[in-house]
Amino acid sequence: QVQLVESGGGLVQPGGSLRLSCTASGGSTDNYAIAWFRQAPGKEREEVSCISSASRRDGPIHYADSVKGRFTVTRDNGKNAAYLQMNSLDAVDTAVYSCAIGVPDYSGNNPLSVDYWGKGTLVTGSS
Repeated sequence: QVQLVESGGGLVQPGGSLRLSCTASGGSTDNYAIAWFRQAPGKEREEVSCISSASRRDGPIHYADSVKGRFTVTRDNGKNAAYLQMNSLDAVDTAVYSCAIGVPDYSGNNPLSVDYWGKGTLVTGSS
């Protein structure tokens, strides 16, 4: 059973940056793709970005159009962790951000098929 814990959320001024971390325990994430999802108040959850498994080494597979050029997903396999660098944040990015591991759709047309979820961390962009 893999446990995922997110950290790094908080309140950010317009145009500011945050770096979210996702740390795994209880098992290796090497054979899993890792994705970041977010859910804003009153909205459906959306996949923000996804990075391929360590074994494939394809790097980032998907970024939502709304975050392209602003967000960067990376992973550190030695630390069993993933990160989401978020720049140029504003109020529309306010959401609970969760990481997940699972099987990706390499076409980018569908979100990650999730095996494990983290509980999430709140990001609040002030207006």
